[in-house]
Amino acid sequence: MCGIIGYAGTKPAVPVVLESLKRLEYRGYDSAGVAVLSGRDRLIVYKTAGKIADLVPLVDLAETGSSAIAHTRWATHGKPTFDNAHPHTDQSGSVAVVHNGIVENYAELKADLLSEGRTFRSDTDTEVIPLLIERFLERGLSLEEAVRGTANLLKGAHAIAVMGNSAPNTLVGIRIGHAGGLAVGHGDGENFLASDLSAIAADIDRVTYLADGEMAVVTSAGATYSDLNGRRIKKRAMVSRHDPRTAAKGPYKHFMLKEIMDQPECLMGALRGRINFGDMRVQIPEFPFDESRARSIDRVLILGMGTSFHAAQVGRLMIEQMLRIPSEAENASEFRYREPVISPNTLVVTITQSGETVDSLVAMNEAKLHGAPQIAITNVAESEAARLADYALLLNAGPEIAVASTKTFVGSIICLFLLTVQLGQLRGHLEEAAIKDSIEALTRLPEQLGEVLESVDFEGLARNYAHKSNFLLLGRGPLFPIAMEGALKLKEVSYIHAEGYQAGEMKHGPIALIDDAMPVVALALRNRLQAKMLSNIEEVRARDGRVIVVATEGDAHVAEKADDVIFVPDAPELLSPVLAVAPLQLLAYHIAVHRGCDVDQPRNLAKTVTVE
Repeated sequence: MCGIIGYAGTKPAVPVVLESLKRLEYRGYDSAGVAVLSGRDRLIVYKTAGKIADLVPLVDLAETGSSAIAHTRWATHGKPTFDNAHPHTDQSGSVAVVHNGIVENYAELKADLLSEGRTFRSDTDTEVIPLLIERFLERGLSLEEAVRGTANLLKGAHAIAVMGNSAPNTLVGIRIGHAGGLAVGHGDGENFLASDLSAIAADIDRVTYLADGEMAVVTSAGATYSDLNGRRIKKRAMVSRHDPRTAAKGPYKHFMLKEIMDQPECLMGALRGRINFGDMRVQIPEFPFDESRARSIDRVLILGMGTSFHAAQVGRLMIEQMLRIPSEAENASEFRYREPVISPNTLVVTITQSGETVDSLVAMNEAKLHGAPQIAITNVAESEAARLADYALLLNAGPEIAVASTKTFVGSIICLFLLTVQLGQLRGHLEEAAIKDSIEALTRLPEQLGEVLESVDFEGLARNYAHKSNFLLLGRGPLFPIAMEGALKLKEVSYIHAEGYQAGEMKHGPIALIDDAMPVVALALRNRLQAKMLSNIEEVRARDGRVIVVATEGDAHVAEKADDVIFVPDAPELLSPVLAVAPLQLLAYHIAVHRGCDVDQPRNLAKTVTVE
């Protein structure tokens, strides 16, 4: 999944969508394609396993069709090949589809379609979509009705654009869940569909954003909107400014909020191309270790600074609990100064969003002197950290503009989990059932995170606490690093003094601070340590502390102990930090806005720290 563009207007559509696609190249992709409805109402598809520069020579730029859809893809289901590239069509070639997301029930849908005698040309999950649309069209439904019927059969999160020769010069776009956004851009006698406003900002003057469960039918004359039940809805277009930086924010006031809300798509970016859904295995491309080298690893060191250090602490637990390999998480700035003991069988994993954090680079050089194999988890392929490491596991998160990291934190946790499973497969330490369960949990996570982001009135909650001067955040196990990350966000963007503590450590000092002026955030998800966490909450309540609890959906017993409660969906313990951190990020953001702070560029902070 990556970039979606659609155009309906009066100009030749192919040059328009190709130019828009080029503006999305920063996202990274491995194939590209265009479908255009020719002047003879015939659907023509051009695509390639390669870059847009490889696609352009294949396209008939003289084609006069005035509606088209286009896509850049990063492989999820199926390798980057011609057949797996988008757009995908039905058997008759009369419907074309581009798609971001994962069809969670595609195996079931594919089996049903195969039983009807329909054939598949690709290894993708996306191909079930045009074949399902074709089935509805054969029953006499319109293209809009066929897309709606198909959408109601799909599980998972999706952004989809469709065109067909049964509805000339018409695009149908639909958003389900949180597979990234989809917007309608309005120009002069032309309208667009786009997953990223920056691709079309120069061509439009207004924009309408689709919400979860909404459909748009777009022509050169305008757009109409409906829900998944076919009820027409009215939507209000917003004025679009052509400033690329403003356009990149989309409908959000700050980049930090946009990047928090982008996290479901970021999770899918971290997963893309790294899971073989046919075999239900993690398959990190060009992974540098074979079975023998993976089995020789007898210790893992995970290094990071700030937010990356908190991700490292979660990763340490993943590796120890799932693989039973001794692991440590360490602040990179202290690493070389303690004269570390490292052997060639010590795997060093360094997390650095920019890949240029000097403390992390110095630590990597120290590890290199000892001959340790190294993996860098970073967001920048050309960074120094990527060059220093034996392998760079990229976050694929896209640019993160706000100084306070959010989406790259959850991306780091997912990359650590993928790395753990990959090593476990090579070492033979994970049973097939455990691998399958892990992959199924990973594919549910983007949609679950989307639910968290839209589930609570965080703005109202923030108003109740923005006047407080101190916060204490408590967690246990993999949620202890999340308590520290939540405290860090409050400090960074709202300038409130906050501390993240191991809940069991609270009574050894911090309990002296608790009174009715000290809010306490307790991460009390349903897990092995919940009973102990509940005891810690009672200790806070006994001292008149006001408690905000992050709890698992349906856990009424925990909710009874809270002044305010935020529910998150159930997830495996080692993946639950991804869901638990989002409420803390949003709470910090809205408190900062309420206090009038510079959210995107907090005082005294820099995005990339290049001094020790």
